[in-house]
Amino acid sequence: MHSMYGLRPAVHQAADRLRAAGHEVHVPDLYDGRVVDTPEEGIEIKEEIGRDELLKRAVTAAAPLSQEGLVYAGFSLGAALAQNLALADEKARGLLLMHGTSDMADDASTDIPVQLHVADPDTYEPVDWLNAWYLRMRRAGADVEVFRYPGAGHLFTDSDLPDYDADAAEQAWAVALDFLSDL
Repeated sequence: MHSMYGLRPAVHQAADRLRAAGHEVHVPDLYDGRVVDTPEEGIEIKEEIGRDELLKRAVTAAAPLSQEGLVYAGFSLGAALAQNLALADEKARGLLLMHGTSDMADDASTDIPVQLHVADPDTYEPVDWLNAWYLRMRRAGADVEVFRYPGAGHLFTDSDLPDYDADAAEQAWAVALDFLSDL
């Protein structure tokens, strides 16, 4: 699932990378074709659509496929949505989070493997938040791995954004592809 910037070329490139590794990939457009270039524009669209509607759109995209046992994945905002879907889907096989997390209920329970790739530091995912998130995810029963990339920008895998870090992106994709190959 895409970030607050919308379904940018980097998301399609990521999907192509995963397909080339033999994975079936679905890329829902939660913004109805709108793509933006700045965080401010992304926040504006996200707020215009609203959190509940975005989650509804994500559920609508995933529901027809969920019987197959999905591995949910997303970038930043899309990662938060993917996390919510994975934790609610008893057939979920895994969760790949790129650049983002979401809050979770105290009574959340899951046994899926979870992998998070995040900049270090990351203004959208502060260290205290990530530490608490990790502990909650482990308490829920997830097998969690966190990979931090010092000096990288928030969306370091998007080559069209100022946050891009080629070395961090390649490292993250190598680790993520290994993670997915095991699922």
